[in-house]
Amino acid sequence: MQEVIVNDKMQSGYRYTLTKAAGRGFDPEFKPAFTPAQLLRMGVFGGKYMTDCRDEFPQSWYERAKLSPEGRDSSLNYFGVDASKSLVYWQDKGWIHPDDPRGWFQWYCRYYRGRRHPDDGRQIGRWKAMRRHAAQVRKNCEPWDLDCRRRQRQALLHWAYNSIDI
Repeated sequence: MQEVIVNDKMQSGYRYTLTKAAGRGFDPEFKPAFTPAQLLRMGVFGGKYMTDCRDEFPQSWYERAKLSPEGRDSSLNYFGVDASKSLVYWQDKGWIHPDDPRGWFQWYCRYYRGRRHPDDGRQIGRWKAMRRHAAQVRKNCEPWDLDCRRRQRQALLHWAYNSIDI
């Protein structure tokens, strides 16, 4: 077991323990299509997400990552469109757990690394609820038409769903 101490712009002195091997021991209902490193390389969240977290996560995650430390740049997203709501929006909805103040993707990065947390069930439930968007893409788009519903496809990618092969 390894303890991680977080000191970044949103958390100071937050500690968690890695109890599983990275990428292993997932809940059987949680089957993301991409790792956090793959998502960062593909282009998510306008390149802004977690640019100040390099000390917490493996440096390999940031190799070839599409990042924009100065601010969101939708052109860095895989589908080239903005598909994000503001953090304030997520906070107002009550979807942010205090231990993961950046939201679902931060939770996923920590879960992937091996942290297990009381909020895991809720977050996995939120991930599963995104299936409805994949179903809408399948229903309304021709196979491999990546220009169809680009915003929805980008949102799915943010949640580690593969909307490219739909």
